[in-house]
Amino acid sequence: MGYSGVRGGMEAILAAERLVRRSRDHAPAEWAGTEQIVLRFRLAVDRIMGEAGLYHSPIAADAFRQAEGDVLEAAHLVRAHRSTLPRLAVTEPVDPDEMVVLRRIVPANRTPDGPQLLGRTTDYTGRLLEREADFARNRVEPPTEDADSARNRTPEERHPRRFYQLLRDLDLVVEHGEPAEDPEPFDITRRAARPPAPRSAVLSSMARAETGALVGLWYRSILGPDGDVHEITLGDTRHGRVPLRVVHPHTGNPVQIGEIRVTEAEGIEDLDGAEEDRTRFDVGYGLCFGHNERKAIAMANLDIAWRRAEEDSPLEQLLLLTTDGLDSGGFLEHLKLPHYVTFRSMVDRKLARREARGSTGPRVPEPFGEECR
Repeated sequence: MGYSGVRGGMEAILAAERLVRRSRDHAPAEWAGTEQIVLRFRLAVDRIMGEAGLYHSPIAADAFRQAEGDVLEAAHLVRAHRSTLPRLAVTEPVDPDEMVVLRRIVPANRTPDGPQLLGRTTDYTGRLLEREADFARNRVEPPTEDADSARNRTPEERHPRRFYQLLRDLDLVVEHGEPAEDPEPFDITRRAARPPAPRSAVLSSMARAETGALVGLWYRSILGPDGDVHEITLGDTRHGRVPLRVVHPHTGNPVQIGEIRVTEAEGIEDLDGAEEDRTRFDVGYGLCFGHNERKAIAMANLDIAWRRAEEDSPLEQLLLLTTDGLDSGGFLEHLKLPHYVTFRSMVDRKLARREARGSTGPRVPEPFGEECR
């Protein structure tokens, strides 16, 4: 509401909002319903849920429509809505080994334990643009129940053994050891994380980070001084459904209340530091809401980078303080609000310094005149 004190005031603000609603609500195309957005823009919906920290696809779809496709603005809307919801219970820790796998690839091994499931992806096809006229010609019929291979998988195929476990069996993984205490995970939704922070705070911050910011920071972290990319390999990269459980208030036993889709990734890095065990690998971990492999892979590798960072490295500060989309985007967006008072003060200081030096300059133009003081 920063423009309420300038010409037009509140009337101008309301008119600007009406222009948005008019263009959005009265477009010639048919209104995009919530279910349609969930089904047709699933990756955007998943990304909104992750960056907002609220797993509810209809709410994310409604925010996506209201924000006119702006994922960051949609995440802002959902996070604002989330702040109004009561916290009824805290679930039991999720066990990713219980995941019903929908997609699973292991780039580090050709024949891992369990199947390689390519799942729903366009990673292996050419990037050819399809126009509206191509949709009818390339339409694929939905699978029949008999053709749904997921229904016919064995328990071992649904819950394959992790590649990380194979590396542990071969004694090829650095064991960081369990902490002496197992504190509750840091809740970044209740208080801000600041360096030095526990690993749970760093992983939580990355899970809710803006995807593009996290990928950019990951790419910078793996580039060497000469631009060469450090050796990075992926172990298990999965997308699937995991059960959520809460403790029953009367029996005290865990009760499943639903499922959520998550993406997880294992990043494997070759240890080559002077003080590191060069006979082993280090493995990082990433997990986030929905199907968002870019974020999960970046998380896994940044988990290793954070652990290996020097004490004076700014990496932890960058992860905790600069990757949140609402923080960084909000600061950028506020630049569009009126700053004429502070800028006038900067102009006055420049003119005062010039006068102190005894130099003269052109007359101050009218936009910086008395009426703007």
